[in-house]
Amino acid sequence: MIWFYRIIFIPLLILASPYYIWRMLRRGGYSEGFIHRFGLFPALPSKALGRRRIWIQAVSVGEIEAIGPLLQQLKAKGQTEVVLTTTTSTGYRIAQDKYKDLCIGIGFFPLDFWPFSRIAWSRIAPDKIILAEGELWPEHLHQAKNHNIPAYLINARLSDKSFARHQKFKSITKNLFKQFSWIGAGSEEDARRLKTICDRENQIEVTGNLKFDVSADGPLSASDKNKLRSELGFGNSAEAMVLLGSSTWEGEEAVLLKALKNLRDTGVDARLLLVPRHAERRDAVLKLLESSGLNYHQRSVKGTQAPEGTIIHFGDTTGELRQLTRAADLAFTGKSLPPHDGGQTPIECAAAGVPVIYGPHMTNFKSICQGLEKNGAAIKCADAEEVLKEILSLARDRNSLTKKSAAGGAWHKSNQGATERTLHKLLS
Repeated sequence: MIWFYRIIFIPLLILASPYYIWRMLRRGGYSEGFIHRFGLFPALPSKALGRRRIWIQAVSVGEIEAIGPLLQQLKAKGQTEVVLTTTTSTGYRIAQDKYKDLCIGIGFFPLDFWPFSRIAWSRIAPDKIILAEGELWPEHLHQAKNHNIPAYLINARLSDKSFARHQKFKSITKNLFKQFSWIGAGSEEDARRLKTICDRENQIEVTGNLKFDVSADGPLSASDKNKLRSELGFGNSAEAMVLLGSSTWEGEEAVLLKALKNLRDTGVDARLLLVPRHAERRDAVLKLLESSGLNYHQRSVKGTQAPEGTIIHFGDTTGELRQLTRAADLAFTGKSLPPHDGGQTPIECAAAGVPVIYGPHMTNFKSICQGLEKNGAAIKCADAEEVLKEILSLARDRNSLTKKSAAGGAWHKSNQGATERTLHKLLS
């Protein structure tokens, strides 16, 4: 299979190159560490005596955030040294900011093509490799097999789309999954799906979702919440109702602006904290804000302190969503309304005691959303009109918001512990 992969990869790489180069230029931040993508990883110190070198690959921000507690535990145990790679420039920046003291090297994952992968392997020389969530890199796994190095898949999950795709190419999927010595599934449903498509029942265990163990920012005290709201320009009064657009995608901001206007027209002192998933969409979002007729504060340009009386705080910065979430009374989770699919994580909102509303397409967080809904911490809506209706209803019902807030925090706490279970297996 690896030869077939290598043969098809070259023309696909050539065909896709203009698109990915355009994306890199558009999003920016790809110049730093660019040569890592061709296997030219920076020089590492010699292996420490008695320690195993683990190469962890975490694609983007979500995966990078999720492995934080695991990295801390690995460092504390003193049995390993970690090399961390990521795929996106944002993930790389966050890894550099947070994990420099926990890793002996941080860089970009090489293009999954034989010469680049081989060069990276010769430079990193791992004793174990770890992939996160849904990553399957054929060349990387083939290198592990050639070097007789165990490979682990942690926090493994399969969305509806991924599951359907793997079922269509079951023989290829089995070949890839058999390279893993062990797979830690994020939920019972993920484990069931994995067992269905790869026949590795003895190597698959349910560990739970690592994201629950991230040092979650819980609800703020009343005084600290008022202070944060004051910084956002919303005043320090608990009377204002703060709606959060969490990691929104195109089209979703318009729904939230409509909800905001409707609430304010009916006498509710509603404010909007808007944090798009991709900061490079700021120009398109700014056009919407301009046309709304409501005053707004652009965080990336005018700074963190907004003037009092701000109606919309536009959080077009990176890495601040978790903290900003704690100012909200109610959140809409993005990438959940058509035509988008997959959703963005609702975990941080639940941990912060912020009730969640989302559209019908949270397929990447299916089991998480089922748990939230069952516990009364979230509401799934069929379409944009229902999202609007639920926002208007909850914004006027403080008692319901309070109950959902407590339910979210309790649900989050009950799901912790995946890091310990994963760590035990990695070090055994």
